[in-house]
Amino acid sequence: MNANAETADTIDVRVAAAERLGEVLSFDLVPLQGVLPSWEAGAHVDLFLGDGLIRQYSLCGDPGDCSCYRLAVLRDPASRGGSQAVHDLVRVGEVMKIGAPRNLFPLDKKAEHSVLIGGGIGVTPLIAMAYELYDKGQSFTLHYVARDPVFTTLLQQAPFAQAVKVHDRGCPDAPRFDPASVLAGCLKPTTRVYTCGPLGLMEAVFEAGLAVGYTENQLHREAFSAQPVAGGSAFEVLAAKSGVRVQVGPDDTIAGVLGKAGVKVTLSCEQGICGTCVVNVLEGEPDHRDEYLTEDEQTDQIALCCSRSHSPLLVVDI
Repeated sequence: MNANAETADTIDVRVAAAERLGEVLSFDLVPLQGVLPSWEAGAHVDLFLGDGLIRQYSLCGDPGDCSCYRLAVLRDPASRGGSQAVHDLVRVGEVMKIGAPRNLFPLDKKAEHSVLIGGGIGVTPLIAMAYELYDKGQSFTLHYVARDPVFTTLLQQAPFAQAVKVHDRGCPDAPRFDPASVLAGCLKPTTRVYTCGPLGLMEAVFEAGLAVGYTENQLHREAFSAQPVAGGSAFEVLAAKSGVRVQVGPDDTIAGVLGKAGVKVTLSCEQGICGTCVVNVLEGEPDHRDEYLTEDEQTDQIALCCSRSHSPLLVVDI
């Protein structure tokens, strides 16, 4: 992680409240000075955790209330250190730095009905969506699928509680969540579907949606990580501006190898979802493994943290 990723755009905040919900830590951040920037549902912020460690977490409060930002982070033993750092560092009164909100998962404002499907901790951006849709008087349903549905009480006490359906996977008598039946029941050209959570759930939602008649433009998801970077043949990368040429092995990342060779690559998520490490491609055929770039953008750009190359040589503008 590049410590220089912290810039003047950061905001100093204080932890005003914190609550543990099982293995999830929910906490509120308030500004040390001034007011927090406004934001829309689906947005996330960078959380600066020290020693150059930066992670992105979805805002899960009410976008209409900018007095604080609410985040919720699952303690994940399989993570790369971010979630554990949050659970170790976040205490009431602690001063932290965050980035301004960025939204890669926005609501379609023209939708007449929205179906929100969140799996586990992936429900967090959808909670913000539910607040925004409720505040605007728009039709929606929120499906919360989890083996340990720790947000149930919060959702039952929310003003939009009547629009929430909890699917407790930890209850042996509970029927299995069936995305096909859920989506078939509200299929219209003006319906939009949003899903976030484990890859298996999101893929099931997309497959079911397409099978019952939704178009790809009606289906939206937020990924937590891109495809694994490992796999495929070795290749070379030429950093055109720096004049550095490196060999990238099957288990290497382009960003990691360039960094070891002295080429500065600004990183943040290191999972292909934030776009911080995206650069232009001058020559070669990228093997895109990110979740950030659109198909049009992939024609001449690449995310250095996770993508690879189909061609023996890739020339990038860095």
